[in-house]
Amino acid sequence: MDSIAKTSKIGTRMMPYMAILQHDMKTLWSSRLVRLWLGATVLLTLLLVGANWANFQDGTLIASLLFPYLVFPWFFVVVVLGVTPVSGSRTETLADGILSRPVSRFEYLLATWSARVVLVLSVYLVVIVPAIVLVILAKRPVPEDTVTVYGIVTALFVVGLVLTFLVSLGFLTGTLLRKPLLAVVVLIFVWYPIGLILSVFSLEEFSPISLNRAISTQLRRSWHETDNEAKDNANVQDADAFTDQVSNFFSVFSNVQPKPKASKPDFFEGEKFDDFSLFRVTFGYGLPTIAAVVLASLCFYWRDM
Repeated sequence: MDSIAKTSKIGTRMMPYMAILQHDMKTLWSSRLVRLWLGATVLLTLLLVGANWANFQDGTLIASLLFPYLVFPWFFVVVVLGVTPVSGSRTETLADGILSRPVSRFEYLLATWSARVVLVLSVYLVVIVPAIVLVILAKRPVPEDTVTVYGIVTALFVVGLVLTFLVSLGFLTGTLLRKPLLAVVVLIFVWYPIGLILSVFSLEEFSPISLNRAISTQLRRSWHETDNEAKDNANVQDADAFTDQVSNFFSVFSNVQPKPKASKPDFFEGEKFDDFSLFRVTFGYGLPTIAAVVLASLCFYWRDM
C-alpha cells in the first residue's frame, strides 16, 4: 500500500510538468518553423543521398548526412527553437494558471526545455534513421564498407547529444538575454569562431566540425575493437588499395572494366581519428549541457516571470 501511495503521489506531482510539456509540444509542432524545418531536412537528406549514391561508401555517406545537423544549416533552427523560454502567448497564459498551483519554477523550465529537446531529436531521428537504413541495405555501385551497428548507434547518440547541447545553450542564452533575436546573433558570432578554432586542433569532444570529420571513423568501429584489430583494419584497407592498383594496371591490357572506386572527400576521410573516445565526447558535450540547464534554472528562478 505504501508503494502505491508513493507512486500516486509522484504521478500527482508530475501532472503540472506533463501539462506544460504536452501543451508546449503541441504549440511547437503546430508552428510554421518546425513544419518547414521538417520538410527542408527531408529534402536536403534526399538530395545528399541522391547526389552521393554512386560516389561515397557507407561511412562517408552517413557522415555527410549528419553534416547539416552538426555544422550547417540546421544549427540556426535548433538555436532559434532553444532561445525562447516560452513558445508563445498561449504558453504564458497557461503558465500564469499553472504557477499558481504547487509547481516550481524549475519544473516549468524543465518542461519547456524538455519539449524542445524532444522535438529536435524527433525530427532528427525520424529523418536520419530511415536514410541510414536505406544506405546500409541498398546495393550501390561502390565498394563495401565496414560500418557496424555499434558505430551507427554511437554516431546517432553523439549527434543527438550535440543537438541537446545546442538546445540547452540556446535556452541559457535566451533566458539570460530575454531577447530571442539578440540571443541568436550572439550565439552565431560566438559559437562558429570557437568551433573553427577548436577544429584546428582536431578536438572532436568540443568542436562539432571535428566530430563530424571523426564520425566516419567511429562508424567503422566494433564494440570490442582492440588496438591490434584497429591496426589490422588499417592493413586491410592498405591491401585493398594495393589490389585496386593492380587490377587497374591489368585492366589496361584487357577489356575488363575495373571496379568502381568510391570518392573519399578530404573533409570526411582526410584525417583518421584513431584516438576517438566515446567517453570523452560524451563528457565534453554532456557536462556543458547539464551546466547550461542548471544556470538557466538559476537565472529563471531569480527573475520575475
